[in-house]
Amino acid sequence: MIGELPRSLVVNGEEWDIRTHFADILKIIVAFNDPNIDNAEKIYVCLHILYEGFDEMPESDYEAAFKAALEFIDCGMPEGKKKPGSARTMDWEQDESILFPAINKIAGFETRSVEYLHWWTFMGYFMEISTDGVFGSVLRLRQKKKNRKTPLDKTEKEFWNANRELCEIKPKLSEEEKAAKERLKNMLR
Repeated sequence: MIGELPRSLVVNGEEWDIRTHFADILKIIVAFNDPNIDNAEKIYVCLHILYEGFDEMPESDYEAAFKAALEFIDCGMPEGKKKPGSARTMDWEQDESILFPAINKIAGFETRSVEYLHWWTFMGYFMEISTDGVFGSVLRLRQKKKNRKTPLDKTEKEFWNANRELCEIKPKLSEEEKAAKERLKNMLR
């Protein structure tokens, strides 16, 4: 029905209640981006967090449940309709300090302090962020750098260089990758 926010998903003909608070979905996204968690574990974390009755779900439903979960997380957009992306232009964890003020400005309240806010409503606020604020400006610069067709102008370059820690998305390394990088550093000393 138009205007209704889903609170359950249908998996192989059976309806399952889901957790729809934005903070729960952000926990799933953090797990998806964790290089220390393998893909099977990421799927389990997603299903365990999202589906309220996951412990009763038959293992044969996991694949369909995961597909339904991804569609819900993508605000109802079927998997085949998404545009494939290359370089990321945002990171929920890294950008938290500039992202939430932008979302809160749109929402008109502190979103992190409310007891419940549906994921799709939260994403609606997110989609309305303008380029006026810090997050919008950083995102626009990242997109320009990713695109490479439109170079940064002098002011944008100055902002980027002065705020490199804020502007550059840091790669997430697994513990193994961090250890290998540290060994290499020690060898070069």
